[in-house]
Amino acid sequence: MAKKTAVNPKREENYPLWYQQVIKVADLAENSDVRGCMVIKPWGYALWENIQRELDDMFKETGHKNAYFPLFIPKSFFEKEAEHVEGFAKECAVVTHSKLIPDGEGGLRPAAPLAEPLIVRPTSETIIGASFSKWVNSYRDLPLLINQWANVVRWEMRTRLFLRTTEFLWQEGHTVHADSDDAMRETLKMLDVYSEFAEDYLALPVIKGEKTAGERFPGAVNTYCIEALMQDKKALQAGTSHFLGQNFAKASDIKFTNKEGEIVHAWTTSWGVSTRLIGALIMAHGDDNGMVMPPRVAPAHIALIPFYRDEEVREKVMVYIDALYEKLHGMRYHDRRLVVELDDRDINGSEKSWDWIKKGIPIRLEIGPKDIEANSVFMGRRDKEPREKISVSVDEFVENVCSILDDIQKSLYDKALQFRTDNTHKFDEKDEFIAFYTPKSKKKPEIHGGFSLCHWCGDTACEDQINTDLKVTIRCIPNEAPEEDGSCIYCGKPSKRRVLFAKCY
Repeated sequence: MAKKTAVNPKREENYPLWYQQVIKVADLAENSDVRGCMVIKPWGYALWENIQRELDDMFKETGHKNAYFPLFIPKSFFEKEAEHVEGFAKECAVVTHSKLIPDGEGGLRPAAPLAEPLIVRPTSETIIGASFSKWVNSYRDLPLLINQWANVVRWEMRTRLFLRTTEFLWQEGHTVHADSDDAMRETLKMLDVYSEFAEDYLALPVIKGEKTAGERFPGAVNTYCIEALMQDKKALQAGTSHFLGQNFAKASDIKFTNKEGEIVHAWTTSWGVSTRLIGALIMAHGDDNGMVMPPRVAPAHIALIPFYRDEEVREKVMVYIDALYEKLHGMRYHDRRLVVELDDRDINGSEKSWDWIKKGIPIRLEIGPKDIEANSVFMGRRDKEPREKISVSVDEFVENVCSILDDIQKSLYDKALQFRTDNTHKFDEKDEFIAFYTPKSKKKPEIHGGFSLCHWCGDTACEDQINTDLKVTIRCIPNEAPEEDGSCIYCGKPSKRRVLFAKCY
């Protein structure tokens, strides 16, 4: 008999639909009435707030300050950096008019054409560069380390909640430096910040590396990224950091007087992550019962779930639960208040428990009359199967709750790391490489592929051919990949290093 699950279809049956259903049953987000946009619901937004809060602290610890820049960018600003505008042109939303007036037929029409079209922010290099050109005058003004939390708009044709929407939330760091070496140190430092956050907070193992020329951010000299493997064996880019050289400084006229008294162009960087990280959490940790939240970013840590059959019993249970709530509520977990949800909704206790399982809360405590008699709680962990619950004394639980949460955090990371290890392979034969990325059946959706470390000749034309034939891309040139002689996996030309291949989002 098949095991009953909260999410249908299951992952192995239809992964894309499973992903949508997890978002629904976990109450994270929903599609908006505006095509391609999403409404992030309170449970999902609380998750984003925690991601934002922890990252913001890490940025400030590395010397960055927050600012805010306009949502609208004059078209002429984009035209100053030709490669950049070419990379984003097809995704831009453009405002051409202001003011609405009645059209005489019961509707409204735009009335006043703008003197210059405005682009709704797809990224902010150009508009921020305009401010930086005013703020930077001397080497004493550098480095300038700025971060912005904002929304951006990229006109997507095919959207998917959290992974690719027309409007999404993100942060974008923009910095200015006196020389190339300092800018490159910043680029790699922020890549390390992203890697640390992904692994320590999201329980998401990542591979750091450099993008190929064909995959760089438009206008960048070098783009670095962190890549994670999802449960359908596709890669997801979880963060990027760009060394922009002097390209944007020249386009935006960011100049300064150096120590020698010369007026020179500055060196800049940019880096960012987005609400796509929530999509990564779903696909890396979610299961056929819904969301699974790593404790260090979970909106809440513990759900207290009363079980009772009549009002007389209810009163005793709630007195017991209220006392436990007070003990837990004031505790700290990794410099953050322990968040406890007391669920006293007028529905069956088992329904409440399933709701919290679907939402992915790390710990569920089910409490009824028998638990009161034993001065205990019935504990379920989200990294375990729903039926794997144990009775724990209240004192023992309170004393060890932070250790239990850390154990759940480690369990999720270790499971994701083992999955990546099991699905990462080296290939030296083209036939094996092709077979690895070719589904065995086109009729039934199936999870196949993974990461592969293979030699590549360095030719963009060869890279494009692999993508055309197999829908496989070079995710990055791993930072830790040693030099070794070999032959390109696809064309056979000489190669000096293995790169990371995968199908991707």
